[in-house]
Amino acid sequence: MPRGDKSAYTDKQKRKAAHIEESYAARGVPEDEAGRRAWATVNKDSGGGKKSGSGRGTPDGNAASHRGGQKGGAASA
Repeated sequence: MPRGDKSAYTDKQKRKAAHIEESYAARGVPEDEAGRRAWATVNKDSGGGKKSGSGRGTPDGNAASHRGGQKGGAASA
């Protein structure tokens, strides 16, 4: 499997990456950089590809994003 191949990712992971990419683009990040950041975020949240043959792991969580929200709320309070 060549680098950059997204066949090991589930539809949910692909949707999530697309949504994150749109958010980065809306904030003015260049399109190619937005795509890289989006997939990096998906990998951070889920630990990589989840389809059979990719060593299915634990379910997706949003720990990092939740933790960031808690930190921000605590800091501003």
